[in-house]
Amino acid sequence: MPELSRFFGIIIRMYAEVGGPHHLPHFHAYYQDDVAVVGLDPVELIAGNLPRRQRRFVEAWAELHQEELIEDWERLQTGQTPLPIAPLE
Repeated sequence: MPELSRFFGIIIRMYAEVGGPHHLPHFHAYYQDDVAVVGLDPVELIAGNLPRRQRRFVEAWAELHQEELIEDWERLQTGQTPLPIAPLE
């Protein structure tokens, strides 16, 4: 699964399923042993969990980079390589 960004110990990844039945556009956020699946439009937690502070970081980052995330989703679903996205600073 390609890594799109990394900040404050959080890793953001997105699956590629070319021609697969992937559901809503989303990404996966990893922090230590926790994993969350976050939808892109709207930006919201779909599954999993993160500590409160890290969840807020992820949601803020996703709101700032929503357009880029959607572009990367579309790239991955057509077999292209996603582009890196700037971390939250």
